[in-house]
Amino acid sequence: MAHAHLAEIEAETTKASGLLIATLMGGMLVVGSFVIELPIVARILLQYDIMPASRGGTTSPHAQVLALIGAVLLGAPLVWHGLKCLLHGHAHMEELVALAVMAAIALGEYQEAGIIAFFMIISNLIETRTALGARASIESLLRLTPEKAHRILPDGSEEVVDARQLKAGDTIRVRPGDNVPADGTVLSGVSTVNQANITGESLPVDKAEGDEVFSGTSNFTGMLDVRVTKAGKDTTLGRVQELILDAEQTRIPLMRLIDRYAGWYTPTIIMLAAVVLFFSEDKDVGVHKAITMLIIACPCALVLATPTAMVAALSCAARLGILIKNVVQLEYARTLTAVIFDKTGTLTTGELSVTQLKPAPGVEGADLLHTAASAEQMSKHPAALALVDVAKRAKIKLAAPQDFNEVAGRGVTARIDQDEILVGRRNWLGEQGVDMDFTKDPEYAEPEGVSMMYIARNDRCIGWIGLEDSTRDEARAAIDDLRGLRIKNLSMVTGDKWSVARRVGAEMGCSEVQAEVLPEEKLEFVDDLRKRGHRVAVVGDGVNDAPMLAASDLGIAMGAAGSDVAINSASIALMNNDLSRLPFLIRLSQGTMSVVWQNILFGVAFIVVMMTLAVWGPLTPIGAAIAHTVATAGVILNSARLVRFGEEGHSQAEAYLRPLAGQPALAG
Repeated sequence: MAHAHLAEIEAETTKASGLLIATLMGGMLVVGSFVIELPIVARILLQYDIMPASRGGTTSPHAQVLALIGAVLLGAPLVWHGLKCLLHGHAHMEELVALAVMAAIALGEYQEAGIIAFFMIISNLIETRTALGARASIESLLRLTPEKAHRILPDGSEEVVDARQLKAGDTIRVRPGDNVPADGTVLSGVSTVNQANITGESLPVDKAEGDEVFSGTSNFTGMLDVRVTKAGKDTTLGRVQELILDAEQTRIPLMRLIDRYAGWYTPTIIMLAAVVLFFSEDKDVGVHKAITMLIIACPCALVLATPTAMVAALSCAARLGILIKNVVQLEYARTLTAVIFDKTGTLTTGELSVTQLKPAPGVEGADLLHTAASAEQMSKHPAALALVDVAKRAKIKLAAPQDFNEVAGRGVTARIDQDEILVGRRNWLGEQGVDMDFTKDPEYAEPEGVSMMYIARNDRCIGWIGLEDSTRDEARAAIDDLRGLRIKNLSMVTGDKWSVARRVGAEMGCSEVQAEVLPEEKLEFVDDLRKRGHRVAVVGDGVNDAPMLAASDLGIAMGAAGSDVAINSASIALMNNDLSRLPFLIRLSQGTMSVVWQNILFGVAFIVVMMTLAVWGPLTPIGAAIAHTVATAGVILNSARLVRFGEEGHSQAEAYLRPLAGQPALAG
């Protein structure tokens, strides 16, 4: 689909270029008709019998012919477009201009018709070229994936293949200066990779064995061998391309409202022009007033007010690693009054580390760790990953679990060496009938602010393991920033125990904290905030928060790069883990709607004022065409400001990348 959109953009560019050439040719013919009538030129042409003398001071027939050809060449695209719309049963506002041009030609005002058509086409070209320019960042995103890839064969040799032929399991080699052709995991090598086009991160990221790389990102310094996990349209870049381009086709309610009344607008304007013509004492003056009204009434500035701003905002968001699926969600972000944060992986790094280990009497610490890690090794929960990691670093050989089962928000069950193992929360183990008597001893009391995992073997608790998760450095600043944006409720929910939740909530300055909650209880909390009159956004990692993200007014998944679950479950995806993108998103929403209303008010005021001048003032059809072009350009330029919204945050990255761009390694 991305390639189809790219072909569509290229076709639009080619069409616009052809129309520009035809417009310039027609414009030269119209200008030539004026030049012929200049006294000095007329004398030269008469002297050499090139042009016969005009009679009674009328326009030269040569000038008339040039003006007619120019007017037809310029007016034909406008008239043809209007006819096509009428034949398909669509009443658009551009028919007003086509009608004005045909009226001028019918009256023999060829020069006037040519000038009107010239400025109206220039106005349309400004609209088209600027819209394509606003999509430049998206178009460049489409071109990031290289066409060729270096695939490593089983014998160690390389072959150059079409990047579209890559499939999961292939091994590719990415040299300095190359773009990565597919998503994958680094098998060997160390390098620095710029992945700003995917995640919006301000600085390049170091990559080594085991790290994930994304299609379309730029490898800077070292050579990497990468095992392909996703290729083609299935890559993170492919999904981002598709969703951004689809978002361009969506419309906010205000846009649909304008479209709804467009069918009434054109007949109303034609009726008003007819009324002015009918009541004019001088019919020639009345015709010129009617033509002027038709030109002014074509509301390009009003029609472009919203879509140009939205496309510019989508381009800005994509550049900073914010994936917006629908422009309605961009508009909605400014109305939020409550934000719910998941704790693990959102306010905290999600990278738990084992800090305490307390085996029950008669149980060895190594045995406790072996049992817990063996049971948890098939889980993707951060606590499970931390257990397995510490066991591997302790060089403990894990046993293969049988009958593995994970109970969401509670723990896991498995069979290890014929023993029934449970690992999870204390309450859950108690519900399963596990003997927890030894935990009554004060020596085995839970420490404050530590996440606990209890381990049971054959219905007897054999100890607990404590884990801690550090908070994100930028999280508190982001929450304070949100509070400054008048977000009234900033809450945190977690399935972790209360002692940990209170510690993190206090560090973050949260309004409310909910702990030891199950997934269904998280949904109840979202509903409770809604009943209190809040418009609620939920921010999570998109993996175990998918139901809560889907149930909220605005679901925001962070760290979504590489995660189809996060991209699919949320309304908006932050491609990296930087929470500062959240207040930026709200500011972008506020700024976008501010620009939209500026454009709309300007468009309405322009039509009202100019229509008044057309009826009672000195405004001529040519003056109306020029004013129309200036107004259209003004609206587009006002919207284009959003493309660079928040660009100051990337100054650091640009300063870093500038010297790298000159390194010889990048030349290849």
